[in-house]
Amino acid sequence: MAGLVENGLGLAKPTNNKGPEMDGNKAAAASGQANGRRVLGDIGNVVSVMPPRNPHAAGTKNLVSSNRPVTRKYVATLANDPQFVQDSQHLDGPVENNWAGEKHQRTLSSTGNDNDQMALEVEDSVVVDMEDQMTSELTGTSVVQTECIQCQECCEVEMEDLVDPMSDIDEADAGDPMAVSEYVQDIYSLYKTRENLSCVPQDYMSQQSDINERMRAILIDWLIEVHMKFELMDETLFLTVNIIDRYLSRQRVLRKHLQLVGVTAMLLACKYEEVSVPVVDDFVLISDNAYTKEEVLQMEKLILSTLQFSMAVPTPYVFMKRFLKVAQSDEEMERLSFFFMELCLVEYAMLRYQPSMLAAAAVYTAQCTLRKTPCWNGSIEWHSSYSESQLWECAKMMVDYHQKAGEGKLTCVHRKYSASKYDRVAKIEPALFIRDIVL
Repeated sequence: MAGLVENGLGLAKPTNNKGPEMDGNKAAAASGQANGRRVLGDIGNVVSVMPPRNPHAAGTKNLVSSNRPVTRKYVATLANDPQFVQDSQHLDGPVENNWAGEKHQRTLSSTGNDNDQMALEVEDSVVVDMEDQMTSELTGTSVVQTECIQCQECCEVEMEDLVDPMSDIDEADAGDPMAVSEYVQDIYSLYKTRENLSCVPQDYMSQQSDINERMRAILIDWLIEVHMKFELMDETLFLTVNIIDRYLSRQRVLRKHLQLVGVTAMLLACKYEEVSVPVVDDFVLISDNAYTKEEVLQMEKLILSTLQFSMAVPTPYVFMKRFLKVAQSDEEMERLSFFFMELCLVEYAMLRYQPSMLAAAAVYTAQCTLRKTPCWNGSIEWHSSYSESQLWECAKMMVDYHQKAGEGKLTCVHRKYSASKYDRVAKIEPALFIRDIVL
């Protein structure tokens, strides 16, 4: 059996050019200059506490200059330290906080002695939630606000508390190595930029002289049934249809060879996606011995050479799984979405839409059909890059196909999703209100 050709990737070995050792900041500076980068310096988020005026006085201790960042915990520690409160009353100057950015000046005057006062200059977002605690701890001192840069409702949120709501969908998969949550966003960004490679001209049938759109629909409807008989994965079906369309858009095919193209495309998709691959004889048997094993293998070589061995293309399936995850779908909604998508596989007119739009419209139509509110929220719109209004036209066509799915001769998809295995989602009442919105 002929197999797919794998392209090897050469990995360059890392070099270790270790120069003579240098010490301290000189080594860092030299390294920064060599790489064309400036060495990081102090960002100014430390507190410098001046020593008391009389460090040798009895009963007093030297205040060690602190280089710790100003945090809520650190400010609370200073406020609760009696020695710090006592020694700070002897300071000639204010306790200075070199925090980069806007500062808030507050003067704390002692009720026992009006002449002794301590000026704390700290960043506003840190001092706001400590104001009441410091007022009670500093032996009955009163807080007098002398200058306020911000409004009364000052923000107390630290940078580490800010969480992007769009990135929470992969948080549950952090411990699953198969979910690759660390770079799943990069994967789908790449899918989005490369999905044009899987698209074909929407009028490519005009170049064919012996086949038409109706014959393509008959072939795919039959392949969906073969896919069910072999119990293959969903990825295999979507890749099969993609291979067929890409090949037919580049090569003219006779009517008698169209079924041969179909079974060979499914054989290739199985080799790429499946763990247990059906043998060539299985496809010869399923096609009622219309072709020989040698003809299937010959067509396999022809398809691969025509497509230049390009099998790794994003299909609607990969986008569908992502959008269903964002929508937090249940089993019923997932099956209904795939029902709409497989209806679109049969229809030649749906080739005008990109795979990501087909997947997004299928999820949107499923949510509308199940009367879920909202049908399209900001999170799904952000991940799919499609607004609700952009999906209306495609969703309307899916609703029309849903209404007509049980009619005519090509009813394999409707029969498949009318079974109890798929919760009979094909029999759910179509979402008629989408038509009203569009019309």
